[in-house]
Amino acid sequence: MDRSIVMPGQVAVAQGHRVEVSERLDEVTGEAVIATLRDLETNVRYRLAEELPGAEHVRWLGRVLECSIVVSGSGARTELRVDATGPGAIGAKVALREADAAADAAKAEADRWGGADRPPPEEPERFW
Repeated sequence: MDRSIVMPGQVAVAQGHRVEVSERLDEVTGEAVIATLRDLETNVRYRLAEELPGAEHVRWLGRVLECSIVVSGSGARTELRVDATGPGAIGAKVALREADAAADAAKAEADRWGGADRPPPEEPERFW
């Protein structure tokens, strides 16, 4: 399963290299944030400076499929497409939360269009 991850700064990782990604759940936005990225081929470790102590980190492994570094006037960021060997618990939590939200939205739409707010019609009396 491919995963796209974005890190601030210039993180040059060659295509085909194995990486170890450590991510945590951001309490404010509810999205997965990459805390550290380690290139297992060169043993270079990239980490965010504002790493939160005590935050629950989930580690997963993958292989780099594509690396793009975008440089602009406001700084640089790296976009990596990684073939993950496992989704990681945080990715699963985010996906489950998004699936629950989609199911709730679909239920609300079905209730709105399906007439769930109206009582069912009364059945006519049967004669035998």
